Amino acid sequence: MRIGLCQSLPINGDIEKGFSTVENCLSVAAKGGAEMLVFPELYFPGYNQPDLHRPLAQTVDGIWIETLSELTQKYSCGLTLGWAEASGNKVYNSASCFDQKGKVLAHYRKIQLFGEMEKQSFTAGEAYQTFDWNGQKVALLICYDIEFPQHCRALAEQGVTLILVPTANPMGFEHVSRTLVPARAAEMGLTIVYANYCGIEQGLQYAGLSLIVGSDSQPIAMAGSTETLFITDLSPIKAAMNANSTQLEDYLEVI
Repeated sequence: MRIGLCQSLPINGDIEKGFSTVENCLSVAAKGGAEMLVFPELYFPGYNQPDLHRPLAQTVDGIWIETLSELTQKYSCGLTLGWAEASGNKVYNSASCFDQKGKVLAHYRKIQLFGEMEKQSFTAGEAYQTFDWNGQKVALLICYDIEFPQHCRALAEQGVTLILVPTANPMGFEHVSRTLVPARAAEMGLTIVYANYCGIEQGLQYAGLSLIVGSDSQPIAMAGSTETLFITDLSPIKAAMNANSTQLEDYLEVI
């Protein structure tokens, strides 16, 4: 089981450019044997684009989802990607996961909104989304969500072993990639795929440092500060899961 991660520059509201990048990366990932490719948070229309979130947000049956489904079918490579979702008079910071045949495996709305911009642009989600994929139980989280051990514990209690995380982590928060994400993986015996941006968007400098980390807390693959696409075989990681932590079984709650 091979999974890819794309650390991309932001598209700055250029939707056509974004789809071109997604298609090119899916083509490369498929040639490398990847069965899933993970992109950053709010890839459409962009993270630090509050003036675009509501005007450009789309519904779950809109053209963005239709096009992404077609692309995954074309290249026989699954895709997880963040986007702005319109639902009634609300807008959500969402992520969708497609399989290799274009089927939506899961659609998730970010629970932990970060900062005033997100809280003004979006409504918080209220539920986890899990699904079975290639012998693993998988969940989606988005950016700030993964920094809360409570969410990882709740998912591990549901049997989740793999979490896919589109993110938009800025410079100054490098400890998230270097410390928090590896800790979340080690605590609950998880594999975490954390896909960030690089470059600058509307004055916001991104930290890069996207990574795939297993339950030993050591990055299997980690990007620097530039555009990167890497592919990792998760099979050996899955075989070693839960070997390093029994916290879920051992925890005693003190009241």
